[in-house]
Amino acid sequence: MMRRTGRLVLRRWREEDLEALVAIHGDPEVMRFIGDGSVRTGEQTADALAFMEREWDERGFGMFAVELCETGELAGWTGLTIPGFLPELLPAVEIGWRLGRRFWGRGIATEAAGEALRFGFTEAGLERIVSVCHVDNHASARVMTKLGMRQERETVVPANGRPVRVMAITRGEFDAVHGG
Repeated sequence: MMRRTGRLVLRRWREEDLEALVAIHGDPEVMRFIGDGSVRTGEQTADALAFMEREWDERGFGMFAVELCETGELAGWTGLTIPGFLPELLPAVEIGWRLGRRFWGRGIATEAAGEALRFGFTEAGLERIVSVCHVDNHASARVMTKLGMRQERETVVPANGRPVRVMAITRGEFDAVHGG
């Protein structure tokens, strides 16, 4: 499974991606709005990578590794998952992204997530996709808005009590914004 945009390759994971992903997950600035805000260990990141690959095999969708076409560097990930951490949304499919800090501010998250949404609506056959971010994560909220998502609600994650914003987009809304 691979998709391309102007600057990016969205692809399945490779063993050699683990080192770069460990660095991303070990950066406190990257992780401050994720879960309880703590960094991930190498073992936790390896477990997360294995989970992301299992989702592809079990569901036919998952998280893409995001690679820069120009350099082949792993910038991070984007893709689709089930937001089990927020049971009130279920059943639902969530789009998310996480990039290494040096890739921020370049439109990469929007470009990658836009392609992942396209995949979700065309190839995975989804009718609605949500996205969830901490209420203070203004950068992710801007990406969601650029993607054409609309705010549905604010709520709290049961496991850690952190406030989050839930945004959503339907296939019809995506087609209207992105020329389906």
